[in-house]
Amino acid sequence: MDRTIESKRILVEDILKHLYIYEQSERQASIASMAGALQTSQDEAGVLISDMIDHQLVELSEGSFSLTPAGRDYAVQIVRAHRLWERYLADETGYAEDDWHTQADRREHQLSPAEVEALAARLGHPTHDPHGDPIPGAGGDFVAHMGQPLTALDPGARARIVHLEDEPPTIYARLVAERLYPGQEIQLTEKSAQRICFRADGQEHVLAPVIARNISVVPLPASAAVATEPGERLSALGLGQTARVAKISPACRGPERRRFMDLGILPGTLVKAEMVSPSGDPTAYLIRRSLIALRKEQAELITITRDSVSASQVEEN
Repeated sequence: MDRTIESKRILVEDILKHLYIYEQSERQASIASMAGALQTSQDEAGVLISDMIDHQLVELSEGSFSLTPAGRDYAVQIVRAHRLWERYLADETGYAEDDWHTQADRREHQLSPAEVEALAARLGHPTHDPHGDPIPGAGGDFVAHMGQPLTALDPGARARIVHLEDEPPTIYARLVAERLYPGQEIQLTEKSAQRICFRADGQEHVLAPVIARNISVVPLPASAAVATEPGERLSALGLGQTARVAKISPACRGPERRRFMDLGILPGTLVKAEMVSPSGDPTAYLIRRSLIALRKEQAELITITRDSVSASQVEEN
């Protein structure tokens, strides 16, 4: 295919996706917002949208752009491909979490409808991508996350994270660094114009409101107890100390999670901090009679309990 034609097709698909996302969030797209999404000039965005109107993919009424039925069907396929590919990257590859969106942005234009359906079947027809965005079905139906901004809660409120906004990348990178994930239960402890404080999985988190607004939550009943990961982090285990694995954090995904499981790091497994490198990181743990080196950031993903486990038990296990 001619490179110019291919480039135009990608730009058209990006505009369709932009209009679809704005439509779902009840925002009004504009030439300026399209140009910003495409990182192009408003003149070029205007030419593209005019051509899309001619091809009955978009309609303009009273100064507002909207998708035609044909345009919406096309947009659904692009959004579906993007979010399924993010789900695939999260569950089955070693790409870093803050790379999923960029990778999916490229791949969404390369998948045929048949390949999208095959991917959905392979993944078990998931309803949401790893950020919590709904994955539309082939017919456009989807399950909304029904969340509200974390900043809308009052101190003391309990809630469950249902969505993490992955744009802009700089803010999303901060959420990734905090090891937050959809499904995590939290309790707001402090709210001011300067900061939002909350507890999640037994850890304190402090975010600026502009960052916290990118977290969507569903409030829990006041009587509900917030689920927390039991015990301490494996990284807190001192040299020579022993413990039992309680849980691997849901924030641990894809190949890293499978590697832990392949190494025998499962709930109930006995562990001992055997030796520490001269630099202090990584630490070698005795697990199932094997020494396994884990970096501190990896050990942070594993919670433990110290229920009277002896070193001899670990060595015999």
